[in-house]
Amino acid sequence: MSQRRRLHSRRPAETLDFEHAGQHFVASLGFYEDGSLGEIFVSARKLGSGADAIARDGAILASFALQFGAPLDALRKAMTRDGSGRASSPIGALLDLIGSAP
Repeated sequence: MSQRRRLHSRRPAETLDFEHAGQHFVASLGFYEDGSLGEIFVSARKLGSGADAIARDGAILASFALQFGAPLDALRKAMTRDGSGRASSPIGALLDLIGSAP
């Protein structure tokens, strides 16, 4: 197993809003000094809801995967998709959004 790459306590971050399956989410992204993504925080508009818990937990798992060296594109491709290829979860939708950004 590879070693966890920890982020500095002060790091570049970006916040963005997105929608998935008719629900509004807010994501905060934390970056390493080299500009690579190192952490994701997500919350749903309705805090404490099932969608909020799933989004938060998914973001924690994605963050750990990134910090242990998983490539963002590999995470994106591993997400559950519907018959049209669209992400089925808010984390999958966010990873698609991030992955398609320049």
